Amino acid sequence: QVQLVESGGGLVQAGGSLRLSCAASGSIFSVNAMGWYRQAPGNQRELVARILRSGSTDYAASVKGRFTISRDNAKNTLYLQMNSLKPEDTAVYYCTASRPGYNYWGQGTQVSVSS
Repeated sequence: QVQLVESGGGLVQAGGSLRLSCAASGSIFSVNAMGWYRQAPGNQRELVARILRSGSTDYAASVKGRFTISRDNAKNTLYLQMNSLKPEDTAVYYCTASRPGYNYWGQGTQVSVSS
């Protein structure tokens, strides 16, 4: 089992920044990738960014150049630095951890960007 707890969401004006954190605990050794998804009302959940065990990263086209995913292995914590936020970034952001055959999810944290 892997437990994930997100924090850092909130309300920010367009152009502002937020940093999300995801504290992981449990069987971290089994995880081969971690990432952030988001879901806006009426939309499907979509991948925002992910980082593999190797350290390589992937980003959605809509956030590339504005968001940065990183991790602190010593603290078992995943981060998402979000800059130049836009109203369309408003969503619930979920942390995820993947092992072969299973995905773990956090409870989500709300990010709201006002215009």
